[in-house]
Amino acid sequence: MRIATFSIGGERRVGIVDTVAGEVKPFDLPVDAAREGVLAIIDRPGVPATLSPIPLDRVEIEAPIPRPRRNIFCVGKNYHEHAHEFAKSGFDSSAAAGAVPKEPIIFSKVPETVIANRAKVKIDPAVSSAIDYEVELAVIIGKAGRGIAKEQALDHVWGYTIVNDVTARDLQGRYSQWLVGKSQDTFCPMGPWAVSKDEIDITNTAIRCFVNGDLRQNSNTGLLIFDVPTLIATISAGLTLMPGDIIATGTPAGVGIGFNPPRYLRAGDVVRCEVDGIGVLENQFEERAA
Repeated sequence: MRIATFSIGGERRVGIVDTVAGEVKPFDLPVDAAREGVLAIIDRPGVPATLSPIPLDRVEIEAPIPRPRRNIFCVGKNYHEHAHEFAKSGFDSSAAAGAVPKEPIIFSKVPETVIANRAKVKIDPAVSSAIDYEVELAVIIGKAGRGIAKEQALDHVWGYTIVNDVTARDLQGRYSQWLVGKSQDTFCPMGPWAVSKDEIDITNTAIRCFVNGDLRQNSNTGLLIFDVPTLIATISAGLTLMPGDIIATGTPAGVGIGFNPPRYLRAGDVVRCEVDGIGVLENQFEERAA
């Protein structure tokens, strides 16, 4: 299933997307439940009944989880070529331990960073002049667990979506940690919708990113250094993962910091993130008004 969070007539709804028919079938959910987006489906046993379909061009697509309940778990340097390009950039505080990490590097982004497909990412030149893009497959947890073994990890997954882990590289380097540079307002475009885990094979799924139509990142989730079961086992060791938690699995090579000179984003740039089996997440960047 492809499940979208959307609004129509000022009311938030959740429904099943049919991209061929160009329509969405809303679930028969209470208004209060629908406000949580896809979380309303994750929290319910079974799939609710659906109502009459609505053409997609009549609704406004929102982020599948418009406001995550907790920080988004993120993974750094999780593709080999990206690990090497980032280690050479001068912004990698972990480079002294080697370009390729021996264990997953986990950080987070605050929930308020999340915006929808086609929403504007705001650049604040008074804060950062080094804005970068990072296309990533994101895992959505469906069942709580602590100390989850790799062999059972995928049983705890509900599905997947796409995120763009937008980053202020200068802030990332200045503070020697990643929360501030990763958590600027609007720095986590997510969507366009979420898909249930049966929709894609995460061991072999193409992932791409374009900037103004120029292909910058082109890889496959099969090339992750630490696969999804390993990430779930690592994070859940002593920390209970909860339904609705999101894990962004890392970005492949081709980010702006990897070029010489770096190719940072500017106002007017359009970043298009694609993950086969999910869809397209596209956002324009614009300067924040003073």
